Amino acid sequence: MKFSVLILLVWGALAQTRYDLLLKGGHVIDAKNHLSAVRDVAIQNGRIAEVANNIDPAKALKIVDVSGLYVTPGLVDIHVHVYAGTGMRGAYSGDNSVYPDGFTFRSGVTTVVDAGSSGWRNFPDFKDRVIDRAQTRVLALLNIVGRGMGGEATIEQDTADMDAKATADQAKRYPGVVVGVKSAHYRGPEWTSVERAVEAGTLANIPVMVDFGTFRPERPYQDLVLKRLRPGDISTHMYLDAVPMIDDEGKVMPYLFEARKRGVIFDVGHGGGSFLFRQAVPAVHQGFVPDSISTDLHIGSMNAGMKNMLNVMSKFLNIGMPLDDVIARSTWHPAREIKQEGLGNLSVGAPGDVSVLKLEHGDFGFVDVYGARMRGSQKLICELTVRDGKVVYDLNGITREDWDKLGPRYKAQGDARWDGTIGHAVRARR
Repeated sequence: MKFSVLILLVWGALAQTRYDLLLKGGHVIDAKNHLSAVRDVAIQNGRIAEVANNIDPAKALKIVDVSGLYVTPGLVDIHVHVYAGTGMRGAYSGDNSVYPDGFTFRSGVTTVVDAGSSGWRNFPDFKDRVIDRAQTRVLALLNIVGRGMGGEATIEQDTADMDAKATADQAKRYPGVVVGVKSAHYRGPEWTSVERAVEAGTLANIPVMVDFGTFRPERPYQDLVLKRLRPGDISTHMYLDAVPMIDDEGKVMPYLFEARKRGVIFDVGHGGGSFLFRQAVPAVHQGFVPDSISTDLHIGSMNAGMKNMLNVMSKFLNIGMPLDDVIARSTWHPAREIKQEGLGNLSVGAPGDVSVLKLEHGDFGFVDVYGARMRGSQKLICELTVRDGKVVYDLNGITREDWDKLGPRYKAQGDARWDGTIGHAVRARR
């Protein structure tokens, strides 16, 4: 009889456990839902299950105290290069790309968009080699050049390989994975690369991102953003030196605000050569802020002034953007720009992608692509990253139990419902 009662009690306790993971007491910033306040976040079956005040800990299998930290949707970086391992040579080919998982989770990034490393010809290889094998959610912009970014001086100038219909057809085969078209590094005097990218984007009903490449008087940047790009298309590398931005009196040129009014999106795309403080600082102070913050992650940028997503976000904090705005432009805004509104937010039912960030205060330095330094007093650090409800990065072990409280014979006993790390959870011997 007593055994039966015990079984019923255990069953009842298990029945009350609704959530796999509960993040308790953090300051939640969720731009889509206009939320910036202390809340608890619960995850069940890889999805956001509840965001509320004081969720009962008894309802959760695993509770993590994140008080004093910021809880945000998983960061969305819409400009990276991760078609790694191809052996192709070129500025942004396989030799310069990185495998995503080594650079994402430790910076709070759960979703990346490869910006044109592959085209319609080699996208299936990219999908097989990287996208389908990564823990990170990897989406793609197809290069309008069929062979992608295999060589800036040759392949990317091949107008015969800029096939709008083939690009659109490939995008339609992979809806939700191919999320846009990329035009990049074109050096010719005509608009061929942009025109065919826009044609492909129109056929597939997806946005176009343009890295304007070489600036020429025959195709001025002003015409790109005022005439050539459609509303919803993206101009990346917005603080590039060559972009006509600041006039002789130090004012942001009016055409940039006009372009934004007509719906053109301006993305950071920091990279190894596309972000200058002397462009960004006066522009931000005068209201020309980024619609989305992105890294242009590749081998050259990760070891230079860019470093990682949180370092780029921290630059804008120190320039003067409020934290809520920086988070919005690194989560909900980029998700919306690529028409993936299920990402970048903590709505109930959204993927269980969460970043837990710490805002440190101290004496920090940040460097632009020309080597100029900006002093700063704030810096974002990733404490915890959750992808599809599983912990994939834990800087200080805040999801773990202290070793000396577990007994002399503790063992690794991960729980797949909340623990996605290689080391697994450590549980006490019962």
